[in-house]
Amino acid sequence: FISVIGGNGAGKSTLMNSIAGVLSIDEGDILLEGQSIKKASVDERSKDISRVFQDPRMGTATNLSIEENMAIAYRRGKKRSFFKKSITESERQVFKEALVDLGLGLENRMKTDANFLSGGQRQALTLAMATLVRPKILLLDEHTAALDPKTAAKVLEISDRIIAENNLTALMVTHNMKDAIAHGNRLIMMNNGQIILDIRGEEKKKLTVDDLLRQFSVASGSEFSSD
Repeated sequence: FISVIGGNGAGKSTLMNSIAGVLSIDEGDILLEGQSIKKASVDERSKDISRVFQDPRMGTATNLSIEENMAIAYRRGKKRSFFKKSITESERQVFKEALVDLGLGLENRMKTDANFLSGGQRQALTLAMATLVRPKILLLDEHTAALDPKTAAKVLEISDRIIAENNLTALMVTHNMKDAIAHGNRLIMMNNGQIILDIRGEEKKKLTVDDLLRQFSVASGSEFSSD
C-alpha cells in the first residue's frame, strides 16, 4: 500500500494516468505481475486495475440505484451479453455484504439513486464497487481531497480496511503529508517527474511531517511548498 506525494506538477497524476492507460508512455515499460501492459487499452486494463477519483461523482452513475451501480462494477470485464437488466438474488446478497462492511447503513438503501447520497457515501460506495471484483491494483487518486476532514478520515479508514482484508496492492496519491505517513507501508515522494524519496517499513512508521520536509529539501535541493 503505497502513498504517493509531491507538489503540483510533480508527476503524480501522470503516473496514475500512465498505469491506468489514459496516457501512453514514450519510453520504458509498465509491468503487471511481470507482464507488459503498456500497449493495453484502458478497457483491457480495467479488468485488473480499479481507480477511485477525487470527485465522488465520477465513480457512480447518478441516475442509477446503489444496487444497479454495483451490478455494473460486479460485471466488469464480462461479455456484453452478461449485462442483463435484472439483478439476481445471489448478486444482491454479494452487494449487501459489501455495503454492510462499509458501516454506513447503505445496505438498507440499495434502491436509492446515487444522486441522493452524500459525497462521503458516494466515495465509500465507489470503493466498494472498485473492489467487488478483486483488482490487481487499486488506484486511489486523491480520493479524499474533496471531502470534509471528518468524512475524509472515515473514507480513509474504510480504504485501509478494504485493502487489508483483500490483501490488495494499492497506490494512493495525496497532498496530505499526515495521511501519507499514517496510511500504507511505503511512501514515495515525487518531484519534476522523478521519485526523490522512497521510504518503507519501520523507517516510514517513525516519520513526521518535519522529517519529510527536511528530506525533500535535501533530495531536491529546494524548499517544499506546502500548506
